[in-house]
Amino acid sequence: MKRFVIDPAALLHLANNGYRPNPGHQLVAPNSIRSAALDLLLQDVRDGEITEPEALELHELITALKIRLLGDRVSRGTAWKIVREQNGDSIRYAEYLALTLLQADALVALDPELAAFAEGVVPLAPVSELLPETGNGNNPQPS
Repeated sequence: MKRFVIDPAALLHLANNGYRPNPGHQLVAPNSIRSAALDLLLQDVRDGEITEPEALELHELITALKIRLLGDRVSRGTAWKIVREQNGDSIRYAEYLALTLLQADALVALDPELAAFAEGVVPLAPVSELLPETGNGNNPQPS
């Protein structure tokens, strides 16, 4: 089993496209991921990119997706250490890196700022790594 930390953008990408992660993989994220995803949805509604009913439907889909949510003392302490070492401005991105170091094989980050912060610190993986092998009809092809 592979474990992947996912960011809010990756979570929304999965939900938006109807992708189901490979059942042999485990998704991991900070406790705050669903709230962060809701912030992204709120911005999309405000920008007129989606309607409020569409946002609420996506909220239901992200809530149903099985994710191991973490935020214990060790991961917060590791995030603190990372943000100080990387001279970061916020603990927010460092939480994803800490969980990747402590609990996962790689980070799937569709947020370009998070991906840049993670470069050289933790392994990065494309969103396609989350999906079952293609050709079985269970998932549409990732874009």
